[in-house]
Amino acid sequence: MRRIGFALAAAALTLLAACGTAAPEPVAYQPPGPPRADATFNATDVMFLQMMVTHHTQGLEMVKLARTRPTSEEVAMLAGAIEVTQTTELEVMQGWLNSWGEPVSAGHDPNAHASHGGLPITGADEMAALRAATGARFQTTFLNLLIGHQHNAVEMARTETDGGANPQVKDLANRITLSREEQIKQMLALVAA
Repeated sequence: MRRIGFALAAAALTLLAACGTAAPEPVAYQPPGPPRADATFNATDVMFLQMMVTHHTQGLEMVKLARTRPTSEEVAMLAGAIEVTQTTELEVMQGWLNSWGEPVSAGHDPNAHASHGGLPITGADEMAALRAATGARFQTTFLNLLIGHQHNAVEMARTETDGGANPQVKDLANRITLSREEQIKQMLALVAA
């Protein structure tokens, strides 16, 4: 199963490389490592991971839905690659939080996240519209929602790189920024096509 997942990720990276001119050679996805025993972390690290767990869970719901609907080959490959990457990242983030004795999800009190713009999550109405969409409308709705969703991931990652303390978590935030920015470029091109 993992071979299939890594093959999908490699295929998506190749597709990403083909979408622009003079694109660099794709690099195989390297999952983040397990937490270190002497890990130092701060509240920003914990908040980032908890929020990303919630964010990834919803993103996985979106891409799994896309994999059950008729879409273009490019969209299907992208959804498959995102599923593999975010499943791996989700497991690692939950492992880090568990090893630190922290809850694995962010609280849903709206005031708890007000200082950093709220818990970035696609709204229930938007998710319902995605589930209800059919045919070509599904693909357009999916791409537009996922563009915004991945933009939220980039914004959260930047908060971590600016204020986090744990080098592994900051490295993950940098990887998220780079990969999601590339996904956004690819999706914008697909929407415009």
